[in-house]
Amino acid sequence: MERSAAAKAAVQWAAADAERRHLGLRIVHVREQRPGEHARGCCANTLTSAADLARATAGGIQVTTELVAGTVVDRLLAESETADSVVLGSRGLGELAGMLAGSVSLAVAGHATGPVVIVRGPDNTKHGRVVVGYDNSEHAEAAMQYAVEHARAHGARLHVLHAWQTPIFSPYLTAWNSLMVEVYQEESRAVTENLTRWCEKNPDLDITHETLSGHPVGVLARAGAMADLVVVGSRGRGGFTSAVLGSVGHGVLHHVTCPVAVVRPRKEES
Repeated sequence: MERSAAAKAAVQWAAADAERRHLGLRIVHVREQRPGEHARGCCANTLTSAADLARATAGGIQVTTELVAGTVVDRLLAESETADSVVLGSRGLGELAGMLAGSVSLAVAGHATGPVVIVRGPDNTKHGRVVVGYDNSEHAEAAMQYAVEHARAHGARLHVLHAWQTPIFSPYLTAWNSLMVEVYQEESRAVTENLTRWCEKNPDLDITHETLSGHPVGVLARAGAMADLVVVGSRGRGGFTSAVLGSVGHGVLHHVTCPVAVVRPRKEES
């Protein structure tokens, strides 16, 4: 926890979410520098201000705070082992224009045990809509479960997006073109069948589904402009299998401007 606008927005988001889901809120400030009276006092004031902000946002929740020493990423990863989710503020533009996520956000999102929510900054606009990227992978199933629970707790609609990158067809490769059409039809059919099961298991939710042509990052970024939260798996079918945080999750953290939840199946090891 720090004093930036994004950190304050993260506290408010976490407090509101904890209230909706009947959870307590633990606020952690990591002190990386050597112990000292001035630094300790400054950190304590930061925690006190954060706790006051959380209680002002959601007065009915239990709020606890702790000042811990160590490296930020390591301590937050340790916290993720026992937390329902970890909420972070992202401090904005890095070296590349349009890149919104910082190194801490990317590292924690890629290695945390459970869901990680990245909050950009204060935004009072509410759309009543949660968007989740879905591609039939194990990580997408975990993302769907989180999105369903979040939408239910917040009384929001759930919109499921499946992005399909249309391959380049050649007039000289008829067999290849036919194969691509078959792959697309089979994948779309499998997605529809799985989503039908999700709808049947959650009849109380307003769940809609859309398959769009385009890169998943671009599709989710556009949808995020009218969403309160975008949810993705830590890694999906389109990601690099050697990467802990897949290419889609990485891209979404950089380009989606509303809060983003990156969800990783808990049974996986970091």
